[in-house]
Amino acid sequence: MTIASVDQAIQLISTGAAAGSTCSPELAAGPWEFDAGAPGYGPGSSMGDVIPTGSPRQGALPESYRVASPEELSGRIRAARETLGDRVVILGHFYQRDEVLRHADFVGDSFQLAQATKSRPDAEAIVFCGVHFMAETADLLSTPAQAVILPNLAAGCSMADMADIDSVTDCWEELEELYGTAPDADGRVPLIPVTYMNSSAALKAFCGAHGGIVCTSSNAETVLEWAFERGQRVLFFPDQHLGRNTAKAMGVPLDRMPMWNPRKPLGGSTASELHAAQVVLWHGFCSVHKRFTVDQIDTARREHPGARVIVHPECPMAVVDAADEYGSTDYIKKAIEAAPAGSTFAIGTEINLVQRLAAQHPEHTIFCLDPVICPCSTMYRIHAGYLAWVLEGLVGTVDRPPVVLNRIVVADDVAAPARTALERMLAARPPVPARQDA
Repeated sequence: MTIASVDQAIQLISTGAAAGSTCSPELAAGPWEFDAGAPGYGPGSSMGDVIPTGSPRQGALPESYRVASPEELSGRIRAARETLGDRVVILGHFYQRDEVLRHADFVGDSFQLAQATKSRPDAEAIVFCGVHFMAETADLLSTPAQAVILPNLAAGCSMADMADIDSVTDCWEELEELYGTAPDADGRVPLIPVTYMNSSAALKAFCGAHGGIVCTSSNAETVLEWAFERGQRVLFFPDQHLGRNTAKAMGVPLDRMPMWNPRKPLGGSTASELHAAQVVLWHGFCSVHKRFTVDQIDTARREHPGARVIVHPECPMAVVDAADEYGSTDYIKKAIEAAPAGSTFAIGTEINLVQRLAAQHPEHTIFCLDPVICPCSTMYRIHAGYLAWVLEGLVGTVDRPPVVLNRIVVADDVAAPARTALERMLAARPPVPARQDA
């Protein structure tokens, strides 16, 4: 029997009640155990990544939420939801814990949740069960009267942190000096910036101010087509793998996709390589999807002949090339839903989604390519205890008026150009999903 909840599986493994392995024994602890410690992303896939100085920290969670059982927390969340009614809307990303996601009004990937942000303009509060850059996006796309809440401020993103506004600005200035700013005969400017949704509001603002756009994994090809219509080249950040895999599928040769490492002169490339470039890739990656390997795919096919291997485009190119298909989290979900009963799937994406899909589709055999349970460190920082805390804060008590906890606000000077880049993204709708052969 498949255990739908990754948290339940981790707890059972930690006590020896179930077989399996995790990437860290600390995953069994409550995330509040790490809020007061040394800065870091927490246990899970990003625990080895270096967190920037000054990253948001979460204050202490009151004891009543830390000691409450899962059943008690679920009951408190439902009671708060009933009291608040339509005054609050909860958005949940596919990679969230089941214990959190079961309370969401909307569940989806970052593109779908960006759209959902605009669907409930009358709600007073948007509680975003995801990570920091997603809550920033919700604040940009919601109405000024709406409060956007991130249940745990420590839920950041190591990939997003790999590109900061100072480094990107320095890169842009170097490339402008190299390329100039004059458009070609077709009116295309030398360079268009494209940032993945997994980036700070400041980088979205940079794109908005420089004629650029935001993309997600579900519309990256559509966005690159948009950019190539307007520019001779694209600067794509922060995820090198999504940029490389998408551009390669569009016919861009690998030798025309140099990497930009902000710690090296000219990003580590020569001037001639950069002049020949169609896509300049930032030196960033997702630690969840970096865990998947070609050896894992070979093992899956050997142990499950006929298995359909689908991976996320944030995986390294060799993994995408070895898979049968690749696509966004929503693409993976829809592929499984449309498959004939008895299908076998080996999936290369975050374990919470894979385990949930396996439980929801007992007619199929569905498993994660990585046999080690290693969830997204930062998504895992959102726990039902934090969700109950922020919701009950909105309700208030007889002794305390309602309070908005952990509000995320993007400064006005950043919000306007960032909103421009996001609106361009929402207007650049992807085509109806079709099977993609890697």
